[in-house]
Amino acid sequence: MQVILLERIARLGQMGETVRVRDGYARNYLLPTGRALRANEANRARFEAQKAQLVQRNEERKTEARGVAETLDGRIFVVVRSAGETGQLYGSVSTRDIAEILAAEDFKIGRNQVELNQPIKSIGIHAVEISLHPEVSVEVKLNVARSPDEAERQARGEDLTSADAIYGADEPDYAQEEEILDEEAEAEGEDEQPAS
Repeated sequence: MQVILLERIARLGQMGETVRVRDGYARNYLLPTGRALRANEANRARFEAQKAQLVQRNEERKTEARGVAETLDGRIFVVVRSAGETGQLYGSVSTRDIAEILAAEDFKIGRNQVELNQPIKSIGIHAVEISLHPEVSVEVKLNVARSPDEAERQARGEDLTSADAIYGADEPDYAQEEEILDEEAEAEGEDEQPAS
């Protein structure tokens, strides 16, 4: 199906362009949300008549998105989740979870604005891209930890998934212990050899 875009859409085209898209994408997303019109002469004339209004509305949205981006840029949000000793989460942090976390901080972000290739499944500090407008995006960081205390430690740069963090720095070094035992066994073996 061919549609006329009423706003810039990433990886698709600029405002006013006529592009070919899949029928389902047009019927289920572009047309109902008012982002496009079916490509025909009547709609082309309608677009040309409303072009000034659409450009003005797009600029207002972009200005509003830049204001939100300034307050969001570089912020770190703490996410407390249950995880195993190795740092693997019992579950994951998805786009819906991220949108809810931002909403709790009074940022109205839809889950479709969160650009996450795959859900977050481990503790640590993760960078997440938020697309506030087709031309404005911002990066926030999620500090995923098992507790607020762990989140503070991670924020200071501590790696909570290393062996020392998991087992404690006071744990014995088993490789070193084995070397000592081997040396002792060799020493005992030399003492027991019969004299010739």
